[in-house]
Amino acid sequence: MSVARRPLLTATAAGTLLCALWFVPSANATDETRTGHQPRPAAGAGTEALRLAETGSVSTTPYLIGGTAFLGVGAGFVTLAMRRAGRQS
Repeated sequence: MSVARRPLLTATAAGTLLCALWFVPSANATDETRTGHQPRPAAGAGTEALRLAETGSVSTTPYLIGGTAFLGVGAGFVTLAMRRAGRQS
C-alpha cells in the first residue's frame, strides 16, 4: 500500500466510526414523564438507597476493569507504533 493512501484510509475509518456513533442512543437523565412511566421520588425523601440505572448496583468494578484494559491496549499500540517508526529511520 502506498504511503499516500494511508491518510485517506485513516480519515475514512475515522469518518465511518463517527457516523456509526451518531446512531448510538444517548442516556437522558431528566425527570420527564413518559407514557406509562411514573417519575421516581427524590433521593432522601424516605426512599430506598441510591440506585444506578434501576439495577440497584453501584459497582464500578466492570468499568474500571474495562477502562484499564482499553488503556493497556492503547499503550500497546503506541509502543508498537514507536518501534515501527524507529526501525524505518
